[in-house]
Amino acid sequence: MDGESEADAPTDKDDVEDAPERGPLRRCIVTRESGPKEAMLRFVLGPDRLLVPDLAAKLPGRGFWLSARADVLERALSRGGFAKAARGPVQIPPDLRLRIEDGLKSRIRDHLGFARRAGQAVCGWQAVKEWLLAGRVGLLVEAADGSAAERGRLLGRREVPMVTPLPAVELGGIFGREHAVHVALSPGRLAETVAREAARLAGFAPA
Repeated sequence: MDGESEADAPTDKDDVEDAPERGPLRRCIVTRESGPKEAMLRFVLGPDRLLVPDLAAKLPGRGFWLSARADVLERALSRGGFAKAARGPVQIPPDLRLRIEDGLKSRIRDHLGFARRAGQAVCGWQAVKEWLLAGRVGLLVEAADGSAAERGRLLGRREVPMVTPLPAVELGGIFGREHAVHVALSPGRLAETVAREAARLAGFAPA
């Protein structure tokens, strides 16, 4: 045995290559577990069989899906998971993990920008506090390098969905400020999208 468990070994009956990209679920080529496609990562083969992260899941071609976790990616790389799924050689970019992380952060920044321009997001302690008091917050986006104690004072006993995907400097840039620690989004599709992207990014956070 080479260290692969029975669950890791592909079988003719359960070959991920033959899994159609239909319906709401996708199957991870490493864990063989199925999950909603929005919570997973899709990859396709580009020219010269170069592996390309397709974070928007819109590029043409057959996709290879992974659970959005750093350990799953490492297993796919160390055990030749992509080559097995593709049934042929695959060129892996040396900075694949960085491309994934940067791509997810870019998607979060883009959707926060959409929310700001649509009037569905505010930043700053006072503005966020007012939205919280008015019950207008669907998602709280806190700076990754912000103070947990200050965050607690802002929230009080309120139970509001919260993510911490970006540092204060990056959040501030979205709102034309040097930095922003507190951002609130109103309920809706944009808040749901930011929450999903932040969850995918969290899978790559340092242990």
